Amino acid sequence: MFCYWGAQVREGFGLLQPDKVKHGKCGIRSVCPKSAVQDMSAGRSFVGFIRNGKVSVLKLRGENCDQDGKLKQPQLKNDRIIFTSIVCGGAGAVLLADGGNVLIMDKSTVCSPLKGLENRQVIQIACGDQHSMALTRDGQLFVWGDNTHGQLGLEKEQPRSLSAQRVEGLSGIPLAQISAGGDHSFVLSLSGVVFGWGKNSAGQLGLGDTTDRRVPTVVNSLNRKKTVSISCGGEHTATLSKGGTVFTFGSGGFGQLGHNSYKDEHHPRVVAELWGSKVSQVTCGRRHTLVSVESSKLIYSFGCGMQGKLGNGEMIKQSVPFPVDLSTECDHMIKKLIAGENHSFTLFFKEPGNESKPNPGRGILTLDDRMIERWVSGTDSGKVIKEINKVFSSAASLNGSFLKTSCGEHYQMSEEHCGLDFDLVKAFFAKLSNNESLISEVVRVVQQTLLPSLNPNPAGVEALRLYLLLPKLIRGLQGQQRTELTKAMASNILDLNPAVLKVLEMYWSKLPDDLLKILVDLFQKEAAMLIGRIAVGKLDSYIEKLLLKFVRILQMVYQVCRSAHRDISKSDFIIHEVNVLQDVQRTINEDVNNMWLWFNLNGQIQTLVAQLNYYNTILKNLISLPCIFNLEAKCSYMKNRVWKDCLQLFLRRTALLEDCSSQLTANLQYLRGHWLAVFYTEDMRKTDVNKRDFFLNVFKELCAPTSQLLMDNDNKTLSWFPTKLRVKKEKYFLFGILCGLAFNNNSVVNLPFPLALFKKLLNVKPCLEDLIEFSPVLGKSLRYILDYSDDVEEMDMNFTIEWDGTEVELDPAEPGKIVTNNNRTDFVDKYVNYILNKSVEEVFEEFKKGFFSACDRCLVEMFEPEELRGVLVGNEEYDWDIFKKNTTYEGFHAKHPTIISFWEVFDELTPDQKKGFLLFITGFEKVPILGMSAVKMRVGTLFKFTQDHLPEALTCHTLLYLPVYQNKETLRAKVIEAINHKRGFWEETGVLRSSMDTSHRSNNLIVDP
Repeated sequence: MFCYWGAQVREGFGLLQPDKVKHGKCGIRSVCPKSAVQDMSAGRSFVGFIRNGKVSVLKLRGENCDQDGKLKQPQLKNDRIIFTSIVCGGAGAVLLADGGNVLIMDKSTVCSPLKGLENRQVIQIACGDQHSMALTRDGQLFVWGDNTHGQLGLEKEQPRSLSAQRVEGLSGIPLAQISAGGDHSFVLSLSGVVFGWGKNSAGQLGLGDTTDRRVPTVVNSLNRKKTVSISCGGEHTATLSKGGTVFTFGSGGFGQLGHNSYKDEHHPRVVAELWGSKVSQVTCGRRHTLVSVESSKLIYSFGCGMQGKLGNGEMIKQSVPFPVDLSTECDHMIKKLIAGENHSFTLFFKEPGNESKPNPGRGILTLDDRMIERWVSGTDSGKVIKEINKVFSSAASLNGSFLKTSCGEHYQMSEEHCGLDFDLVKAFFAKLSNNESLISEVVRVVQQTLLPSLNPNPAGVEALRLYLLLPKLIRGLQGQQRTELTKAMASNILDLNPAVLKVLEMYWSKLPDDLLKILVDLFQKEAAMLIGRIAVGKLDSYIEKLLLKFVRILQMVYQVCRSAHRDISKSDFIIHEVNVLQDVQRTINEDVNNMWLWFNLNGQIQTLVAQLNYYNTILKNLISLPCIFNLEAKCSYMKNRVWKDCLQLFLRRTALLEDCSSQLTANLQYLRGHWLAVFYTEDMRKTDVNKRDFFLNVFKELCAPTSQLLMDNDNKTLSWFPTKLRVKKEKYFLFGILCGLAFNNNSVVNLPFPLALFKKLLNVKPCLEDLIEFSPVLGKSLRYILDYSDDVEEMDMNFTIEWDGTEVELDPAEPGKIVTNNNRTDFVDKYVNYILNKSVEEVFEEFKKGFFSACDRCLVEMFEPEELRGVLVGNEEYDWDIFKKNTTYEGFHAKHPTIISFWEVFDELTPDQKKGFLLFITGFEKVPILGMSAVKMRVGTLFKFTQDHLPEALTCHTLLYLPVYQNKETLRAKVIEAINHKRGFWEETGVLRSSMDTSHRSNNLIVDP
């Protein structure tokens, strides 16, 4: 049974005799044909019906014809086809047959198959004025017809398409519904995300403007509105939310939006008059809209009332919903509302109870419990294989599976919430993992069909869900199969549009711990295996490229874990095979340098050099992805990297800063990639000791209070940049250069800065803990404010602070704003930001510019902030037992009387004297970042000596030459004298002066490395 109202039409439509049509109020007629109407549609030229699987159409009167045609069946080549759906458009109709075949009916009612949909199982169809859409069972959307306004959604420009073409932008999006308007198109995803495209002259796309869109575009203002239905009119659109709320937008000139106005709306707006009515259906006609409320069995209409199509007796336009005056005989549950050009229809269920039965054939194929149980049971293996091929070859099907539908959580789908139920995911793969034949078939389909089909720039983020599912599948595989699938997935991830990739990274950040660990393990183990093969294998560019893909993914996941503070340790990312690769590279490098002639005579030198270059290139590429390097590997790379050339400085000890400033600024282009050699004009020996002395003394001068370069904290233990410049800004540039040079030359220097400095160099935002390190009293006071359990206003504080002698408004827009419980976090954040960032911005940027002019950014960025501080500053973990244990002897032995006396003297030294000895033997005051175990002192015999000779040290080799003294007291005196020697410098009132006293030898020269 159905009711209709609106423009004059053949009485009964030819479905039954005119006198059998029941007339109600306001021109509403009821038709109850003997054969139940299964589906119907009304367009501009036709109204069509499906009864018993057969189609019949009636041509409507129009401008060129003042009477309706007769009801007849369209012209079919096969009259045995069973039809399930019909949609009428501007000139013809689209028919959907049982089994998913589509036929196109032209204005002459001749039906023909559509090219491009062969062997496709279509589940939904839609028609606009001059374009049509079809959704297939595997979730693909096809379009054809006019494309003047981009209503086909094809990325390529073309005026029209006579064959069905796939909308690539929606590839992988699990669609729930499609709808076509006059010249615009809409689709709805299973998670309630709405996409629109095409004509937008009246704002019918809901995007806030009137610009046409040629590709599917998310209607962001409808996100998380739990949209369950969409309908397109001539130039307006309506959506229905799960709770029954109706939104309309687009052309409102006839009141078809229902907002009590005749204005266009460019954004979705709630139809306020329907608020609380729990609308169950909404449909749009050319210029009017119909909605139904299931609970009350009422239908409301609004918009153009000409020819009575609103069904309330009025022929005028109405801008608010009014009830349609249905007769009491139409007291059945509403199956479908149809709003056409000038007609309105209501199709009712024939029998009570049918309305509760959903039609699964209208939804795309997704995994469900029954399907999974059937697969696992092993019954009907042929059907199982077909289903596996259908599901796992379709990105949309997979992305529409495992949704967290409890409490409608999947409707919260966004760039931050993926909508997956990970418990369902784990349960499915647990069942699948016990069946090797199922796994094998799934892997085959994923590898051959799914992964090659993925879209790198999908219109919606729902297409990214499968990237969260696949690692769980791949994890259980072995050998080459695992590597190939991992490679394919990595390629797809890296091909993603950068904005889309950012969303995937957000999803990674919120994965459950076990699934995140699986993702890390997958790429870490594959990368480790490849590095192991590289270390023992031949040159292979394919493996090299594959390795970089895996490590790039690892680095992305590592950054995600850091930013999201996930409980995945750094050790989970480290690949120890890198250290092995470095050892091999170092061995080959030594062979090339030390045995060139021999290998050249044997014709092996070219092979060795090629292998060395191969390893150098791989390590250089990997170092930009440092998450896989442990600290030892990073330091090894720094120490053994290839230098371009040498940068020489010729300095006067009496004018270190003046000389180095002029020479360094004149050679900025040579600072990076060049190792530093320092010569003192007073003594032109070529020795690495000079470089270590240079850094030691120049940083003492720079960091001294008299330099006025820095400000100290309250207890004079740490320094920071001042807010007020007391020296020229260029001096901070020089300071940065010197720090960069020290880093570049593996030199530990006196740089008494908090961790905040090293965070800022690595673009990591400093936090309250960094301020606590620099200023414990102030920082802990701010921490107290955050933790205060009572009303903070009792403290009587405001956003006005004083720092470095200057009063500062932290919120200039509201001077003197009071600190409250609601804004205290903002107050603390602004306080920390001012001290560590804003107040020193100009000075720090100058320092940073100098720093990175002297060292490669990629080398700096391979370290964490704590590691970078350790590399530059060292640490104070003086484990003298390890120092002694690591010592080896040349010409002595551990039981030699001189050695026994030396260690007795050493143990009796004060802590400061021991530190002085470390400086004497290494050139550094602090322990290297790798700890005291990295300091391996060698003690050798000084053959030509007198009892007046001091011990001598080759600092770059950590080699101590020790005379054989007659007694322990002499040894003690000489060791302490050597420790206190200044190597040509002495300190007087905080200023470094030159000393030409050379009566005692303190350090021998060393050969530059």
